[in-house]
Amino acid sequence: MTAPQASQPSSPVAPDPVWHCLSAEEALTRLHVDLAQGLSAAEVSGRQAQYGPNKLTEQPPTPPWKILLQQVQSFLILLLFAASALAALIGHYRDAIVILVVTAINSVLGFYQEYRAERSLAALKRMLALHPHVRRDGQVLAVAADELVPGDIVRMETGDRIAADGRLVESAGLEIDESALTGESLPVVKRMAALEDAGTPLADRNNMVFMNTVVTRGRGWYVVTATGRSSEMGRLASMLAETPEGDTPLQIQLDALGKRLTAIAGVIIAVIFGLGIWRGTAIADVVLNAIALAVAAIPEGLPAVVTVTLALGMQRMVRQQAIVKRLAAVETLGCTTVICSDKTGTLTMNQMTVRAGFYRGHRFTVTGEGYRPNGELALDSGRDDADWEPLLRPMVLCNDSNVSEGQLIGDPTEGALLTMALKGGLTRAGVEAERPRIAEIPFDSDRKYMATYHGGGDDVQVHVKGAPETLLRHCSSWLGPNGVQSLEPAMRAQLEAENASLAAQGLRVLAVASTSLPAAEFDSEADLTSSLQHLTFVGLAGLLDPPRPAVREAVALCHEAGIQVKMITGDQRETARAVATALGLEGGVITGPELDQLDTDQLSERVEALAVFARVTPEHKMKIVRALKARNHVVAMTGDGVNDAPALKIADIGVAMGLSGTEVAKEAASMVLTDDNFVTIVRAIREGRVIYENIVKFVRFQLSTNLGAIFTVLGALLVGLPEPFNPIQLLWINIIMDGPPAMSLGMDRAAPGIMQRRPRVPGARILSLRRLGLVVSFGAVMMAGTLGVLAWADSGLGGADMTAKAATLAFTVFVLFQFFNAFNARAESRSAFGTHLFTNRALWASVCGTVLLQVAAVNWAPAREIFHIVALDWSDWALLAAIAASIMALEELRKLGVWIVRAARGLTSAPVPARRAGESSGA
Repeated sequence: MTAPQASQPSSPVAPDPVWHCLSAEEALTRLHVDLAQGLSAAEVSGRQAQYGPNKLTEQPPTPPWKILLQQVQSFLILLLFAASALAALIGHYRDAIVILVVTAINSVLGFYQEYRAERSLAALKRMLALHPHVRRDGQVLAVAADELVPGDIVRMETGDRIAADGRLVESAGLEIDESALTGESLPVVKRMAALEDAGTPLADRNNMVFMNTVVTRGRGWYVVTATGRSSEMGRLASMLAETPEGDTPLQIQLDALGKRLTAIAGVIIAVIFGLGIWRGTAIADVVLNAIALAVAAIPEGLPAVVTVTLALGMQRMVRQQAIVKRLAAVETLGCTTVICSDKTGTLTMNQMTVRAGFYRGHRFTVTGEGYRPNGELALDSGRDDADWEPLLRPMVLCNDSNVSEGQLIGDPTEGALLTMALKGGLTRAGVEAERPRIAEIPFDSDRKYMATYHGGGDDVQVHVKGAPETLLRHCSSWLGPNGVQSLEPAMRAQLEAENASLAAQGLRVLAVASTSLPAAEFDSEADLTSSLQHLTFVGLAGLLDPPRPAVREAVALCHEAGIQVKMITGDQRETARAVATALGLEGGVITGPELDQLDTDQLSERVEALAVFARVTPEHKMKIVRALKARNHVVAMTGDGVNDAPALKIADIGVAMGLSGTEVAKEAASMVLTDDNFVTIVRAIREGRVIYENIVKFVRFQLSTNLGAIFTVLGALLVGLPEPFNPIQLLWINIIMDGPPAMSLGMDRAAPGIMQRRPRVPGARILSLRRLGLVVSFGAVMMAGTLGVLAWADSGLGGADMTAKAATLAFTVFVLFQFFNAFNARAESRSAFGTHLFTNRALWASVCGTVLLQVAAVNWAPAREIFHIVALDWSDWALLAAIAASIMALEELRKLGVWIVRAARGLTSAPVPARRAGESSGA
């Protein structure tokens, strides 16, 4: 490892140096920064002003004025402007003003919804921003990536995404995936030495790091040489500018549905227009009516409502510790049939403690909890003369974490080993001062071990920790009761048995081993793995990571919801089985080596019956996902490492860990958990189901009102009744349909039993034949009730000259229908009169507010002039409320009938099975 220093002169940075041709010391000098101190706050401020933010060119957020302009430019708003102009031309100035006011209200509502959605998505993007660790004023701080400046000293570790271009100043086994920039598929091994050729191709500049590339192995430090648009990625900014996210499948489906309904409405409106002309109605009035009906009947807001509902749902998920990065992922969450979850830190607490072990031929136990050194080490044999240092020294030296006053900085497993050493009286400061680290082999999930090399004497000490079966393959001796002994087959078998015994207790087992090399022959630049062929096996440590609270209940809830849960772990079979049993996971166990013997087709035949995948690598995750998808499952896969990224990409929902996950895993994932908790995944799936159901509620409500308005106007013309609504009334109905009552359905809470249903099938039509039949029936009931009132009142049965009052009654009863229809839309298959009836306060406020506004319109003289209606007495209101309530009464009778039939067939209490392979419906 190299650690050059440089002075800090005050002259400005020299322009355009060839950084890869400079040594690390020369680069630091040119950038006027000291490696040990970094830049000062004043220097950072000055360089930020000089170089600007460290950002690539990207699409700016849509400004508010543009969102508002888009509202005004929509087809239906332009139609309203035309209607207002026409009304003014024929002398209906009051109607013209009212139409303009209605247009303004519609535009403001649309603007507010889209602006709120835009802000929600922008907030999510900010939460996912990089925060690299930077040395400034002698302290290592996490700062936002866009605050980096040339001269910053930045730390990088396995899994980190590089935040700016830079020159290496320290490196330990560093390899970086630069495929995003160079197209080179293999990681680049990084070196410290300066290059001679100024024209060295980008892919061969192995002493440089570049923005947006990913550390795949090792660690190091770099000094920033270029940021933002000056970086190599920045030079490609025109091609890398972020493109707008495409429409989600649900948006596409609803857009197509809206266009079909628009075409149907257009034909009906043309018929109505022709009938109006045929009946001798003034052309101007016919045109006004046709425009108003078009505005009320065409469901232009469906795709926009989906965007808003999904975006606001994403914001709610953030409050539940889940950041969903793409709108389409919210839809897919509700379809999830299998969750493949990592064990450590997701199903468990990730607060490891060494509980037991095996050392020098004896079993031992460790007392105490957490990361405080409260406890002791004791041999099970009762002897108290054990020398623990040979076991504890590798645990301390082969360790990158730190524990201070009970707080862990780093990896929980390493923290547990450090805590055990502290209980045994060995401190890090003492052994590191005596034996400083001079080289290392970082832990890798493929190798399954970590090795460190320590100088300070005539020899180099080598300490290794990792999976017991892996280390045993590298060991030729073991530390026994009488010192180092040859590792004979019988002893090897005993160590394997002790490993299995610890794992059967649900403990995660690590082994430690050591050796020494002549210092004069040691070469840190050589292949270090060759020095690990004849290790001395020192001991085993069994660690316990307790399950997270509420995980067992969450697993049970998944089973009720028809969702399989599969645990993926690097632990041994026995450990994994014990943890699975504690969590309530039922099914078979398979290990990584066994997976290697199966192809995808063979695994897909067995995967349904498996609950635990032990001793797996990230590559195995890909195989598991493919096998499950071959069975038509919708798979959520968790991951945190660099090598997990491909599995996260191909899973339907890739779930990255926000606390322990690498940047590349977060980049590949669809969702990031800010608390690394399995329970959060289940909450997100529940929220995904809620969001989809709320969109369905909105669609049911809006389309039934659409059809009700069309049926009513067309029906009146066909049977020779007066026009039931004038243009102003139709626009009022449109505000009700697209306004607060409709939008409040999108904020509904979870319906009872939402996690006792089978997952929705992806791609299932939101407007199935059954659902379409219900929507049409609601529209027909509205038509029958409205035209019935109109015919009764217009016939004079209720008194003389009822024409004005008939129109008022028809208009009012149609508005009241929407009050009851909102509750029909809210409860598709269960009674609307349940414990959930009063849970949506926004819906109650909006529908009650609508009724109050209708009462005010009918009873306030200026409003009556606007709507061209007359006053009604309380007996009229009672009659209209009873008629409007019929839509809810009829629907409740239908649901009761369905329940009786299902009860007769014994289906009302049937359990919810998981979706079988090959099923394509049943949502």
